[in-house]
Amino acid sequence: MSAAVETREILWRNARIAACDEAMTRFARGALLTRGPLLAWVGEEQELPPCAPAQTHDLGGAWVTPGLIDCHTHLVFAGSRATEYAERLRGRSYEEIARSGGGILSSMRALRAASEQQLFDASLPRLEALLAEGVTTVEIKSGYGLTLEDEAKMLRVARSLAHALPVTISTTLLAAHALPPEYAGRADAYIDDISQEWLPRLAAEGLLDAVDVFCESVGFNVAQAGRLFDAAARLGVPVKMHAEQLSNLGGSLLAAQRGALSSDHLEFADAAEAQALAAAGTVAVLLPVAFFCLAQTRKPPVAALRQAGTAMAIATDCNPGSAPGSSLLLAMSMATRLFRLTCEEALAGVTRHAARALGMQTQRGRLAPGMEADFVVWGIGEPEELGYWSGFNPRRAVIKAGRRVS
Repeated sequence: MSAAVETREILWRNARIAACDEAMTRFARGALLTRGPLLAWVGEEQELPPCAPAQTHDLGGAWVTPGLIDCHTHLVFAGSRATEYAERLRGRSYEEIARSGGGILSSMRALRAASEQQLFDASLPRLEALLAEGVTTVEIKSGYGLTLEDEAKMLRVARSLAHALPVTISTTLLAAHALPPEYAGRADAYIDDISQEWLPRLAAEGLLDAVDVFCESVGFNVAQAGRLFDAAARLGVPVKMHAEQLSNLGGSLLAAQRGALSSDHLEFADAAEAQALAAAGTVAVLLPVAFFCLAQTRKPPVAALRQAGTAMAIATDCNPGSAPGSSLLLAMSMATRLFRLTCEEALAGVTRHAARALGMQTQRGRLAPGMEADFVVWGIGEPEELGYWSGFNPRRAVIKAGRRVS
């Protein structure tokens, strides 16, 4: 017998609300009515229809936004790559370190040596840090195991984290992250094995929600990415892409052609990519922490993306190599300062557009009737403060599925 769906109504009143819808609507003295895990009504409190809520919470004029969404992370990993960071400070490039056996392959060795419990224990504090900042939905990629068994191990840990904390987890298979040593000189054979064996098995086990590929000079080429996308399409699995981070191989154009959920990084993209992504409805995910930590100088083409009308999301890229951090608020601040996004664009980038980058735009990312009742109460004077502070967390309360969880 299935469990009964909770229908108790709770009124959250006396709030200033940033709905993060297409119009970026704000309510000066607003209210939210939740019915179980969903939003039943959102608007100006004086327009609230008659209701008899089981509970009423006075939010004291605090600002409310949707729960934040971190739509690109590698949160499950073992160890660190602090020594590589020190090498980069001494002048070695990310590509040089990767080609000499470091980079992703360094994380691969640590991941393979770790048990699932060790991975879970290491990853949980990173997820707790995101939740503490009002992040209620997180994407977690695999990509450090590079064997079927170790990729599955990462995905199982990601699923376990969703049971440990009140955070929605979306899992992405990124086995095509780097070429493992077992396949040295045989990149096509590796893509074939992922496409023909790994992907069908992991999809059948319910371990993945999307497929990603690192389309880059130190990763995989466009033709190989296309074959992986073909395999995903046969299984009905959405696709995403790491593209144009270190060079321009045409990855974003392929992502747009195949209707990918998102194309991420994009430092070497230009107006052609911006227009293609906009036309396809593919989200451009910007990762300013990686840009900062790699000391990159070429920025994503934000002006071109803005002009084309491309949806822009922001994410932490939490990983041990290029983005060792788990603060989405800091990523927002970096995106405004380094990439010159407006505060409004940054807020949309961690709510409405981030939801779209995960294919969740009908469930999360906006405050509207029928959406999941995931929202954050903030101790701020204006929503612009969320892209303003660095190293300060103004979160007062996190509500997940209609229940206060932090």
